[in-house]
Amino acid sequence: MDAEVGMRVKAPFGRRKLIGFIISTGIDISELEYKIKEIERLIDKQPLYGQSEIALARWISEMYYCSLGEALSIMLPGGKRESRIPALEDFEIPPNKELILSDEQRAAIDGILAESHGTFYLYGITGSGKTEVFLQIARRIIDEGLGVIYLVPEISLTHQLTEDVRARFGSGVAVLHSGLTPSQKLVEWRRIRSGEAEFVIGARSAVFAPVRKLGLIIIDEEHEGAYKSGSKPRYNARQVAMYRAGVEKARLIMGSATPSMEAWHQVDTGRIKGFRLGKRLAGGAVPTVELIDMRKYKTCISKPLEEEIKKTYEEGRQTILFLNRRGFSYFFHCRSCGYESRCRNCSVSLTYHKQRNKLVCHYCGYSEQPRVVCPECGSLDVGYSGFGTEMIELELNTLFPKLRIERVDTDSVKEKGSLKDRLQRFKNGEIDILLGTQMVAKGLNFPGVKLVGIVLADTGLHLPDFRAYERTFNLIVQVSGRAGRYFPDGKVMIQTYKPENEAIRMAADGMLESFYRREIEIRQELGFPPFGRLFRLVFRGKNEERVIASAEDFAFRFDIDGLPEDSNTEVLGPAECPLSMISGNFRYQIIIRTDNFKPVHSLFKGALAQYNLPSGVYIEADVDPVSLL
Repeated sequence: MDAEVGMRVKAPFGRRKLIGFIISTGIDISELEYKIKEIERLIDKQPLYGQSEIALARWISEMYYCSLGEALSIMLPGGKRESRIPALEDFEIPPNKELILSDEQRAAIDGILAESHGTFYLYGITGSGKTEVFLQIARRIIDEGLGVIYLVPEISLTHQLTEDVRARFGSGVAVLHSGLTPSQKLVEWRRIRSGEAEFVIGARSAVFAPVRKLGLIIIDEEHEGAYKSGSKPRYNARQVAMYRAGVEKARLIMGSATPSMEAWHQVDTGRIKGFRLGKRLAGGAVPTVELIDMRKYKTCISKPLEEEIKKTYEEGRQTILFLNRRGFSYFFHCRSCGYESRCRNCSVSLTYHKQRNKLVCHYCGYSEQPRVVCPECGSLDVGYSGFGTEMIELELNTLFPKLRIERVDTDSVKEKGSLKDRLQRFKNGEIDILLGTQMVAKGLNFPGVKLVGIVLADTGLHLPDFRAYERTFNLIVQVSGRAGRYFPDGKVMIQTYKPENEAIRMAADGMLESFYRREIEIRQELGFPPFGRLFRLVFRGKNEERVIASAEDFAFRFDIDGLPEDSNTEVLGPAECPLSMISGNFRYQIIIRTDNFKPVHSLFKGALAQYNLPSGVYIEADVDPVSLL
């Protein structure tokens, strides 16, 4: 067959027929001592990838401890045949509006374009025009005949951005995200590879797009944990982008209102060139922020927030309410004996979903009927504690029966296109209050929003993870940034049971520099990123004794004595994971902390290759983990 490098084939593999990737051809089979089986069929008519993609897959395989096949699988679309993408139908492109750039924006554009390649950081408050800087630079790059990849952390952010980009760049735009079917992704992939699309927008996996003559990669909201893959290969799109930009001599621009600690430290120490945008454009101003001590109130919506929502509505303006917890209430308990309803497969509380009338586990999906009697002591004095977006929606409907209220979370936007529809209706002023989880927290830009309410700022504060304060701080600053983007009277109200907490207080006061200085001192003292690198090894299985024995055996065999004397390396554990059971699997972890990455990475790779796991025990190896739960 006319098989070329870059095509997929269906081939016999033992008794099965599997799909494989061709990575080289031209071997003289007459010299081989064994029989070569015939390929059953070619799946692709033209190659999907070339030598540069294979080289990238080899790097991913080395860096993140996976096979070459796993690396190629994560990079490539899986469609068997191409299908048209209804989301990308032609529409009339409006003429470009004449934009007046601020001095800060001009300085950033000129500074970045003055270098032929390299890594840059655009640090700007919300509403300061970072997107405009990205798009102006992208225009220049495309005019030079080069390609652009624009990464956003979540699918919800691509709708608004895609409209802006297509209005400027027309049919040369391709979209890659998890909302597309594999066949639709294949259409986009071929358009990119052929050079028909030179501007790619997408979430994490779009970093692999086969852009011809790559000139620029943009990582918007660089601090987001969504850029890290949660399954094998556990790659970080930020690290992949740095590698690609280096190899292909392209520019990499990262941007955020709340840089990650690692990026902030690199800018602060001069390893990355930074540009700052400190002024809100479009007539907006930094909103006023009010902290509300929830210890004084018994309801989910405090009196001050209730009054401000009413006032905002009377002015003909809109409100966004944010709560990073879906469901109705997040645990069921007995007031007599203290029993708490937990998932039988995971070490987490079940969340009550009122609309479905089910107790649901958000980790494995297990569900059960709500109880009216305590299964431990038989008491009827049982109830639910805590609150999620579902309960807030009910309370809002009771408080404001005349207002148009919509909820946006993964439970309420399961139907295709429903998220885009709700955001569009909110933009058109057809919704008065938009209540949501992470989906409404960042990147969205609505002219009518005056008030942003954070229903509970404490949700992630007490997680046993060294990044808990950083995540809480980032979330508050990002959500607050949705208010007052077009008018100078924006208001943010933050409800919390911990108004004295430093992360919450500093976020409310806009003390970004102070927060980073404080956090960086703590990280330096503990040797955590950016002052050290982490490796995480999770052992999981149904048999707890085997899991513990495997973890202890690996820790005993992992010998760091051969490392250089000045290497500051420590093996922590094995210990039970904070989420000690998920989907019926017991979980134990080993964490390796080091300031000498390459030798430890190599040592770790060798130890993994040589270690024989007992049956029923599995290992998850993670380089530079973003979560330790």
